[in-house]
Amino acid sequence: MSLARSLWEENADLAEAALAHPFVRGIADGSLARASFAGYVAQDAFFLEAFARAYALALAHSPDRAAQDAFADLLAGVREELRLHGSYAERWGIDLGAVEPADATRAYVDFLLARASLGSVGLTCAAMTPCMRLYAWLGQSLAGTERGPYAEWITTYADPSFEDLAARLERLLDAHADDSRETHATYRRAMQLEPRM
Repeated sequence: MSLARSLWEENADLAEAALAHPFVRGIADGSLARASFAGYVAQDAFFLEAFARAYALALAHSPDRAAQDAFADLLAGVREELRLHGSYAERWGIDLGAVEPADATRAYVDFLLARASLGSVGLTCAAMTPCMRLYAWLGQSLAGTERGPYAEWITTYADPSFEDLAARLERLLDAHADDSRETHATYRRAMQLEPRM
């Protein structure tokens, strides 16, 4: 079994908790208050800007051309995700430039950028992979429920192209991370920081 798969399976309890979270259930059945979703979009846009910076740092620290190319493609993917958030913001009158990060968002951003700035490419992947894998898994788990006001969110994360990005980051993790206590702890901490809805 690959390291990425092993780490995901070790953290299945946190993935299941995320799927059962009232926020995610509200997206699935359309009952989530619009103000709650708007707040999430603002916080997630702030987070995604940091995610893009972490990809850029990983690209700069890449040990070879293959990793550079992969991180460049992943950076392009997160820019697409930011455009989606921008379209939500425009439709719903959210000023993304005025977002003040919540404590949970700030904690996740600080953790991610510390790993990307100071850690190895492998540890950067261990810090970033949980977000990508979890969102792909949530989208796939909710696929078929795209009838409410949040159908676009479900469709985006259930899309095979998003799965491809998550799998690409997992391959980078497998190629560059050691099967160490620090890698496992980094992955687990990122999973714990995810439910910031």
